Amino acid sequence: MKKINLFVIIILIFAVNFTFANNASSGDEASLSGFIKAEDSEETIIGASVFIPAIKKGAYTNKAGFFSITSIPPGEYSVKVSYVGFKPLEKKIRFHKSQQIRETFFISEVSVTTDEVSVTAEREIEKREISISKINIPVKAIKEIRIAGESDVFRTLQLLPGVLTSSQISSGLYIRGGSPDQNLVLIDGSIVYNPSHLFGFISTFNSDAIKDVELIKGGYPAEYGSRLSSVINITQKDGSRSKIEGIGSVGLISSKLSIDGPSPIPNGTFFIGGRRTYFDLIKGILPNDPESPIPDFGFYDINAKLTQNVGDNDKLFLSGFMSKDNFNYSGSGLSTSLFMGNKTSSFRWTHVFGDNLFSSFNTTVSNYSNGMDEDLSGYKMSMTNSITDLTFKGNLEWFTSEKFTIKSGFEFSKFFYVYKQNFTGTDAPIPSGTNENGQTNLHYEDWTYSLFSQGNYLLTELVSLQAGLRVNYWQYSKYLTFDPRIALRWQAQDNLVIKASWGIFHQYLRLAGLENFSLFDTWLPTDNTVHPSQANHYILTFETIPFEDITLNIDVYYKDLMNISEMNNKAFTGKQVSDLFFSGTAHAYGMEIFLQKKFGKLAGWLGYGLGYVYAKFDQINNGQEFRPKFDRRHDLKLVLQYELSKKWSVGGTFLFQSGQSYTGATSRFQLFLEDQTYGRGKVVPSQRFGLRLPASHQLNLNGSYSTTLFKLPFKILLDIYNVYSRRDILMRYYDASKVETSVKDVKLLPIIPTLSVELKF
Repeated sequence: MKKINLFVIIILIFAVNFTFANNASSGDEASLSGFIKAEDSEETIIGASVFIPAIKKGAYTNKAGFFSITSIPPGEYSVKVSYVGFKPLEKKIRFHKSQQIRETFFISEVSVTTDEVSVTAEREIEKREISISKINIPVKAIKEIRIAGESDVFRTLQLLPGVLTSSQISSGLYIRGGSPDQNLVLIDGSIVYNPSHLFGFISTFNSDAIKDVELIKGGYPAEYGSRLSSVINITQKDGSRSKIEGIGSVGLISSKLSIDGPSPIPNGTFFIGGRRTYFDLIKGILPNDPESPIPDFGFYDINAKLTQNVGDNDKLFLSGFMSKDNFNYSGSGLSTSLFMGNKTSSFRWTHVFGDNLFSSFNTTVSNYSNGMDEDLSGYKMSMTNSITDLTFKGNLEWFTSEKFTIKSGFEFSKFFYVYKQNFTGTDAPIPSGTNENGQTNLHYEDWTYSLFSQGNYLLTELVSLQAGLRVNYWQYSKYLTFDPRIALRWQAQDNLVIKASWGIFHQYLRLAGLENFSLFDTWLPTDNTVHPSQANHYILTFETIPFEDITLNIDVYYKDLMNISEMNNKAFTGKQVSDLFFSGTAHAYGMEIFLQKKFGKLAGWLGYGLGYVYAKFDQINNGQEFRPKFDRRHDLKLVLQYELSKKWSVGGTFLFQSGQSYTGATSRFQLFLEDQTYGRGKVVPSQRFGLRLPASHQLNLNGSYSTTLFKLPFKILLDIYNVYSRRDILMRYYDASKVETSVKDVKLLPIIPTLSVELKF
């Protein structure tokens, strides 16, 4: 397919949708559109609801805080605005024939609320956009869930059913049988290729810098692509428009500081925040077992954003994010050193064409790089990997009528890849390509193009249908793929909603790590020697409200995965992607139960996931089916937070998971060199991931006391990580450096009590 054909397709998609938009609305009816903002900071709010009870019409605000309600009959109505953690607002507005009203609503934050979200409103609003396996966690709730003094986005996501880790401090998320590379992680539209800091203890995202977190665990709409499993969409704070303010905290493990406020340019805001750990400085005071030493690690991250209003209809955003990590471990025949870093930046322009048409255009740059040096019982290896992408994307949202909504867009990307590996243990320069000494140096450049269009139609008052199509073309490999997506919503009873979805998803990039060491990620594209990865999602969802203020979601899912990758650890040389990866298939299925109370003095959730994952590769495990290392059959999570008073708050988290899979050993043989009398031992592996580590479980407790210091809000935070000090196993390996082979475990952190303070100014 030529580039010109892609532009023709997108023009046709926009033209068809524009025709629907013009024909779907009535000229006699009025409309209401605008923004929802926080009263104190004037920052837009994502996911707030606007509802007109008399006519049962409403809408949620999008990522820009914009909403649109069309087809409003003339008359005077009460308009209700609500959002979790904010005081509900009600305002009467008179609508005249064919009138288009633009309104900005300001709502004020409150500490504890009991009925700010109307169930009826949620049901009526969702008819316009079907949410499948989607969870929005308020940032306020994320900040209340702390581990070792840190409130953390990804640690909170890991406490949701169906979101697994390979260990309690894993650097990746495994969602419904998918590996970490199958999660699309976005921050202000930029892709983050590794969203966790190396040790996995804390993610790369500073919660003080975040305005909204959206997780879609499967069946996501055509707007999103290039990943097989899930979408994690994060929006950074814009900053306060009313005053300069900041927040700083000091703890035993890390410290952070952020400042935001009006920018020097009128109608603009800024935000900047940074965080650094100093675990390397306090490790010396922790008890250390020479047979199971604690690794060294350190990291920092920086967030920044500028926002500028240009008139009533245009808004500009310039944002950036950067993180850097280092990790070192040495003990029992294993020496490992790793580094990794993320850099992203984006420039976004949003424009409101009218009461029912909204646009967003975004240019992003993202870079991820990492490296590894390892010495295992005398066998040395080193790897480096980097990926850079330049992306331009845009979309248009048509709120055409109460029954019909359309969203269409495009995404064009330029990728640069570098992958180097050296199994000789030398530091000699590696030439392009591969040489006989076990050295590889691969360079790729590629263009990818994607177009999408999706629509939601209200078939009846009880049934709505959402359908979309995403088209992808990869220039280097010359692959053209079509990804249809369908979702159906049925209001079966007043207190029961049933949803179903099906979709095809393709992925261009692939990632693989070492079998027994999950902290090194290798990114490579799809070249002409491998096929794009593909997944088919089947999801059935039941939603109900068994008790007042408590929601219950039950998801049943099945997922087929094709052309997925496992790294070929025996490939000492390689000239193309197929030389470095095995290609295979997998299927995953299971059920998730999620019982949640979003607000009130006692808030939190109980989640349970039952999941099965099986993979098959012709070159692995003699071609027999096996479970991947991240397969964890049972997954139980409990999160509770209780506000004792305006000053005191306590909370805790508990999790129990089946043990991580690992590959055992059946025997050992000895390798001798001419100048050696004993040689080196080499173990023979058993069935691929055929064994399980012991079950993983952990209890964390936290408490906070709010007061003032120098008339400024001041908070004292106490957290106890791993209360009963159960050191789970990060990985298990076999030490063959001595006469007798011994089994060694790299264990995780013991109990860590943390006292930290937080000051707002």
